[in-house]
Amino acid sequence: MHYCFIINNEPSKIGNAQVIEDEIDKLDNKIDFEIYKTTAEKSATQFVKEYCIENPEKETCFVACGGDGTINEVATGMVGASNKHMAVLAYGSGNDFIKYYAGKDFLSVKDIVNGTPHKIDILKVNEDRYSINVCNFGFDSVVASTANKLSRKGNKNPYRWGIVKAIFCARFNAIKVSADGEVLNPGKRMLLCTLGNNNHVGGEFFCSPRAKNDDGLIEVCYCKTTTLFGFLGLLPVYTAGKHLDDPKTSGHFIYRQAKTVDIHSDKEIELCLDGEMLAGNDFHVEILPQAISFIIPA
Repeated sequence: MHYCFIINNEPSKIGNAQVIEDEIDKLDNKIDFEIYKTTAEKSATQFVKEYCIENPEKETCFVACGGDGTINEVATGMVGASNKHMAVLAYGSGNDFIKYYAGKDFLSVKDIVNGTPHKIDILKVNEDRYSINVCNFGFDSVVASTANKLSRKGNKNPYRWGIVKAIFCARFNAIKVSADGEVLNPGKRMLLCTLGNNNHVGGEFFCSPRAKNDDGLIEVCYCKTTTLFGFLGLLPVYTAGKHLDDPKTSGHFIYRQAKTVDIHSDKEIELCLDGEMLAGNDFHVEILPQAISFIIPA
Protein backbone atom coordinates (compact mmCIF):
# COMPACT_ATOMS: atom_id res chain seq x y z
CA MET A 1 0.00 0.00 0.00
CA HIS A 2 1.26 3.46 -0.92
CA TYR A 3 0.27 6.28 1.44
CA CYS A 4 -0.17 9.86 0.26
CA PHE A 5 -0.50 12.37 3.10
CA ILE A 6 -2.30 15.53 1.92
CA ILE A 7 -1.63 18.63 4.02
CA ASN A 8 -2.92 22.20 3.78
CA ASN A 9 -0.05 24.43 2.68
CA GLU A 10 -0.79 27.07 5.31
CA PRO A 11 1.77 28.48 7.77
CA SER A 12 -0.10 26.98 10.73
CA LYS A 13 -0.24 23.53 9.09
CA ILE A 14 3.24 23.14 7.61
CA GLY A 15 4.65 21.72 10.84
CA ASN A 16 2.32 18.75 10.45
CA ALA A 17 4.57 17.35 7.71
CA GLN A 18 7.40 16.84 10.18
CA VAL A 19 4.99 15.40 12.77
CA ILE A 20 3.83 12.84 10.21
CA GLU A 21 7.38 11.86 9.24
CA ASP A 22 8.31 11.47 12.91
CA GLU A 23 5.28 9.22 13.45
CA ILE A 24 6.18 7.13 10.41
CA ASP A 25 9.73 6.66 11.74
CA LYS A 26 8.24 5.10 14.89
CA LEU A 27 6.32 2.42 12.98
CA ASP A 28 7.36 -1.20 13.39
CA ASN A 29 7.40 -1.65 9.61
CA LYS A 30 8.41 0.89 6.99
CA ILE A 31 5.72 2.18 4.65
CA ASP A 32 5.85 3.60 1.15
CA PHE A 33 4.68 7.19 1.39
CA GLU A 34 4.76 10.73 0.06
CA ILE A 35 3.56 14.09 1.34
CA TYR A 36 1.60 16.48 -0.86
CA LYS A 37 1.08 20.07 0.24
CA THR A 38 -1.91 21.85 -1.24
CA THR A 39 -1.25 24.96 -3.30
CA ALA A 40 -4.72 26.53 -3.40
CA GLU A 41 -8.38 25.85 -2.70
CA LYS A 42 -9.51 22.63 -4.45
CA SER A 43 -5.91 21.70 -5.35
CA ALA A 44 -6.21 18.53 -3.25
CA THR A 45 -9.17 17.42 -5.40
CA GLN A 46 -7.22 18.06 -8.59
CA PHE A 47 -4.15 16.24 -7.29
CA VAL A 48 -6.15 13.17 -6.24
CA LYS A 49 -8.05 13.04 -9.54
CA GLU A 50 -4.87 13.21 -11.60
CA TYR A 51 -3.12 10.65 -9.40
CA CYS A 52 -6.01 8.19 -9.81
CA ILE A 53 -5.95 8.62 -13.61
CA GLU A 54 -2.18 8.20 -13.84
CA ASN A 55 -2.01 5.27 -11.38
CA PRO A 56 -5.21 3.24 -11.93
CA GLU A 57 -3.79 -0.07 -10.64
CA LYS A 58 -1.73 1.24 -7.75
CA GLU A 59 -3.32 0.59 -4.36
CA THR A 60 -3.12 3.90 -2.55
CA CYS A 61 -4.45 5.44 0.64
CA PHE A 62 -4.98 9.19 0.48
CA VAL A 63 -4.70 10.55 4.02
CA ALA A 64 -6.57 13.83 4.46
CA CYS A 65 -4.58 15.74 7.07
CA GLY A 66 -6.99 18.45 8.16
CA GLY A 67 -10.62 19.21 8.85
CA ASP A 68 -13.85 18.63 6.99
CA GLY A 69 -12.84 20.82 4.04
CA THR A 70 -9.73 18.75 3.34
CA ILE A 71 -11.70 15.52 3.80
CA ASN A 72 -14.28 16.73 1.29
CA GLU A 73 -11.63 17.67 -1.29
CA VAL A 74 -9.90 14.30 -1.04
CA ALA A 75 -13.15 12.32 -1.21
CA THR A 76 -14.35 14.35 -4.20
CA GLY A 77 -11.15 13.58 -6.09
CA MET A 78 -11.33 9.81 -5.61
CA VAL A 79 -15.02 9.09 -6.33
CA GLY A 80 -15.21 6.31 -8.89
CA ALA A 81 -11.55 5.27 -8.59
CA SER A 82 -10.58 1.67 -7.90
CA ASN A 83 -7.76 0.44 -5.66
CA LYS A 84 -7.95 3.69 -3.70
CA HIS A 85 -8.73 4.33 -0.03
CA MET A 86 -9.17 7.41 2.14
CA ALA A 87 -8.05 7.97 5.73
CA VAL A 88 -8.06 10.98 8.03
CA LEU A 89 -5.49 12.58 10.31
CA ALA A 90 -7.58 15.16 12.13
CA TYR A 91 -5.24 18.16 12.01
CA GLY A 92 -7.99 20.74 11.67
CA SER A 93 -10.43 22.99 13.47
CA GLY A 94 -13.57 21.47 11.94
CA ASN A 95 -13.87 17.70 12.20
CA ASP A 96 -17.54 16.78 12.16
CA PHE A 97 -16.96 13.78 9.89
CA ILE A 98 -14.87 11.81 12.40
CA LYS A 99 -17.47 12.19 15.18
CA TYR A 100 -19.27 9.30 13.48
CA TYR A 101 -16.43 7.03 14.65
CA ALA A 102 -16.52 7.66 18.37
CA GLY A 103 -13.57 6.24 20.29
CA LYS A 104 -11.22 5.99 17.31
CA ASP A 105 -7.87 7.80 17.32
CA PHE A 106 -7.63 10.05 14.27
CA LEU A 107 -4.26 11.47 15.30
CA SER A 108 -2.36 8.18 15.05
CA VAL A 109 -0.50 7.23 11.87
CA LYS A 110 0.02 3.77 13.35
CA ASP A 111 -3.72 3.23 13.82
CA ILE A 112 -4.36 4.27 10.22
CA VAL A 113 -1.70 1.93 8.83
CA ASN A 114 -3.23 -0.89 10.87
CA GLY A 115 -6.81 0.16 10.16
CA THR A 116 -9.60 -1.60 8.29
CA PRO A 117 -11.06 -0.44 4.95
CA HIS A 118 -14.83 -0.09 4.88
CA LYS A 119 -17.02 1.03 1.99
CA ILE A 120 -19.10 4.12 2.76
CA ASP A 121 -21.60 6.26 0.86
CA ILE A 122 -21.24 9.79 -0.44
CA LEU A 123 -23.79 12.42 -1.54
CA LYS A 124 -23.54 13.71 -5.11
CA VAL A 125 -24.87 17.23 -5.63
CA ASN A 126 -25.73 18.22 -9.20
CA GLU A 127 -23.08 17.10 -11.69
CA ASP A 128 -19.74 17.41 -9.94
CA ARG A 129 -20.01 18.34 -6.27
CA TYR A 130 -20.03 15.95 -3.32
CA SER A 131 -20.72 15.81 0.41
CA ILE A 132 -19.33 12.94 2.46
CA ASN A 133 -20.67 14.24 5.79
CA VAL A 134 -23.78 16.47 5.74
CA CYS A 135 -25.40 18.74 3.17
CA ASN A 136 -27.54 21.43 4.79
CA PHE A 137 -29.43 24.53 3.73
CA GLY A 138 -31.83 27.21 4.91
CA PHE A 139 -30.99 28.52 8.37
CA ASP A 140 -27.95 26.21 8.54
CA SER A 141 -26.31 27.41 5.33
CA VAL A 142 -26.70 31.08 6.27
CA VAL A 143 -24.96 30.25 9.54
CA ALA A 144 -22.17 28.39 7.72
CA SER A 145 -21.69 31.06 5.05
CA THR A 146 -21.46 33.80 7.69
CA ALA A 147 -19.13 31.69 9.84
CA ASN A 148 -16.81 31.05 6.89
CA LYS A 149 -16.49 34.76 6.18
CA LEU A 150 -15.88 35.63 9.82
CA SER A 151 -13.39 32.79 10.23
CA ARG A 152 -11.28 34.15 7.36
CA LYS A 153 -11.11 37.44 9.27
CA GLY A 154 -9.91 35.68 12.42
CA ASN A 155 -13.14 36.17 14.33
CA LYS A 156 -13.57 34.03 17.44
CA ASN A 157 -16.68 31.84 17.68
CA PRO A 158 -17.70 32.51 14.06
CA TYR A 159 -20.38 29.80 14.09
CA ARG A 160 -22.19 31.36 17.03
CA TRP A 161 -22.17 34.78 15.36
CA GLY A 162 -23.53 33.07 12.24
CA ILE A 163 -26.43 31.79 14.33
CA VAL A 164 -27.17 35.30 15.57
CA LYS A 165 -27.36 36.62 11.99
CA ALA A 166 -29.51 33.72 10.79
CA ILE A 167 -32.01 34.21 13.64
CA PHE A 168 -32.91 37.58 12.17
CA CYS A 169 -32.81 36.82 8.43
CA ALA A 170 -33.09 33.07 7.78
CA ARG A 171 -36.03 31.65 9.74
CA PHE A 172 -38.62 31.86 6.95
CA ASN A 173 -37.16 30.25 3.82
CA ALA A 174 -39.27 29.72 0.68
CA ILE A 175 -37.49 26.55 -0.41
CA LYS A 176 -39.24 23.56 -2.00
CA VAL A 177 -37.82 20.19 -0.92
CA SER A 178 -38.77 16.83 -2.45
CA ALA A 179 -37.58 13.45 -1.16
CA ASP A 180 -37.90 10.65 -3.72
CA GLY A 181 -40.54 12.79 -5.45
CA GLU A 182 -42.59 13.57 -2.32
CA VAL A 183 -42.87 17.31 -1.67
CA LEU A 184 -42.28 17.97 2.03
CA ASN A 185 -44.56 20.52 3.71
CA PRO A 186 -45.96 21.86 0.36
CA GLY A 187 -46.68 25.57 0.10
CA LYS A 188 -45.15 26.41 3.47
CA ARG A 189 -41.88 28.00 4.48
CA MET A 190 -39.12 26.09 6.19
CA LEU A 191 -36.47 26.79 8.80
CA LEU A 192 -33.76 24.37 7.72
CA CYS A 193 -33.11 21.00 6.15
CA THR A 194 -30.20 18.59 6.57
CA LEU A 195 -29.29 15.74 4.26
CA GLY A 196 -27.17 13.45 6.38
CA ASN A 197 -24.67 10.81 5.43
CA ASN A 198 -23.05 11.21 8.84
CA ASN A 199 -24.35 12.71 12.09
CA HIS A 200 -22.82 16.05 13.06
CA VAL A 201 -22.59 19.55 11.63
CA GLY A 202 -21.27 22.86 12.91
CA GLY A 203 -19.03 21.31 15.52
CA GLU A 204 -21.77 20.62 18.06
CA PHE A 205 -25.08 19.87 16.35
CA PHE A 206 -26.17 16.22 16.30
CA CYS A 207 -28.34 16.88 13.27
CA SER A 208 -28.80 13.34 11.84
CA PRO A 209 -28.89 11.00 14.84
CA ARG A 210 -30.18 8.03 12.81
CA ALA A 211 -27.75 8.34 9.89
CA LYS A 212 -25.64 5.39 8.77
CA ASN A 213 -22.99 6.10 6.19
CA ASP A 214 -23.15 2.68 4.53
CA ASP A 215 -26.90 2.04 4.10
CA GLY A 216 -27.41 3.69 0.69
CA LEU A 217 -29.90 6.22 2.11
CA ILE A 218 -29.99 9.96 2.73
CA GLU A 219 -31.28 11.03 6.15
CA VAL A 220 -33.62 13.91 5.31
CA CYS A 221 -34.51 16.08 8.30
CA TYR A 222 -36.78 18.99 7.36
CA CYS A 223 -37.61 21.54 10.04
CA LYS A 224 -40.72 23.68 9.74
CA THR A 225 -40.41 27.36 10.44
CA THR A 226 -41.23 28.60 13.92
CA THR A 227 -41.32 31.68 16.13
CA LEU A 228 -38.20 33.03 17.75
CA PHE A 229 -39.19 31.56 21.11
CA GLY A 230 -40.06 28.28 19.42
CA PHE A 231 -36.64 28.23 17.78
CA LEU A 232 -34.88 28.88 21.09
CA GLY A 233 -36.78 25.95 22.55
CA LEU A 234 -35.80 23.67 19.67
CA LEU A 235 -32.12 24.56 19.66
CA PRO A 236 -30.87 22.60 22.72
CA VAL A 237 -32.90 19.52 21.76
CA TYR A 238 -31.61 19.70 18.17
CA THR A 239 -28.05 20.17 19.39
CA ALA A 240 -28.32 17.01 21.50
CA GLY A 241 -29.78 14.99 18.59
CA LYS A 242 -33.07 14.26 20.39
CA HIS A 243 -35.29 16.32 18.09
CA LEU A 244 -36.82 13.34 16.25
CA ASP A 245 -37.83 11.48 19.42
CA ASP A 246 -38.76 14.19 21.90
CA PRO A 247 -42.58 14.59 21.73
CA LYS A 248 -42.22 18.31 22.47
CA THR A 249 -40.17 18.89 19.29
CA SER A 250 -40.78 16.01 16.90
CA GLY A 251 -43.86 17.70 15.42
CA HIS A 252 -41.64 20.47 14.07
CA PHE A 253 -39.71 18.02 11.91
CA ILE A 254 -40.43 15.94 8.82
CA TYR A 255 -38.11 12.94 8.63
CA ARG A 256 -37.53 10.76 5.61
CA GLN A 257 -34.98 8.30 4.29
CA ALA A 258 -34.49 8.78 0.56
CA LYS A 259 -32.22 8.02 -2.37
CA THR A 260 -32.72 11.39 -4.09
CA VAL A 261 -33.62 14.90 -2.95
CA ASP A 262 -34.57 17.85 -5.18
CA ILE A 263 -34.34 21.44 -3.97
CA HIS A 264 -35.75 24.59 -5.59
CA SER A 265 -35.79 28.23 -4.59
CA ASP A 266 -36.90 31.20 -6.71
CA LYS A 267 -34.32 33.24 -4.85
CA GLU A 268 -30.69 32.12 -5.07
CA ILE A 269 -29.62 30.20 -1.97
CA GLU A 270 -26.50 28.44 -0.76
CA LEU A 271 -26.10 24.78 0.08
CA CYS A 272 -23.43 23.89 2.61
CA LEU A 273 -21.47 20.78 1.58
CA ASP A 274 -19.24 19.73 4.47
CA GLY A 275 -18.68 23.40 5.22
CA GLU A 276 -18.13 24.43 1.58
CA MET A 277 -20.75 26.68 -0.04
CA LEU A 278 -22.54 26.09 -3.35
CA ALA A 279 -24.90 28.78 -4.69
CA GLY A 280 -27.84 28.26 -7.02
CA ASN A 281 -31.60 27.90 -7.42
CA ASP A 282 -31.99 24.21 -8.24
CA PHE A 283 -30.12 21.24 -6.81
CA HIS A 284 -30.38 17.49 -7.29
CA VAL A 285 -28.85 15.35 -4.55
CA GLU A 286 -28.43 11.58 -4.79
CA ILE A 287 -26.72 8.95 -2.71
CA LEU A 288 -23.83 6.99 -4.24
CA PRO A 289 -23.74 3.75 -2.24
CA GLN A 290 -20.36 2.46 -1.08
CA ALA A 291 -18.53 4.91 -3.32
CA ILE A 292 -15.54 5.47 -1.01
CA SER A 293 -13.25 2.97 0.70
CA PHE A 294 -12.55 4.54 4.10
CA ILE A 295 -9.86 3.30 6.48
CA ILE A 296 -11.27 3.04 10.01
CA PRO A 297 -8.37 3.41 12.48
CA ALA A 298 -7.40 0.30 14.43
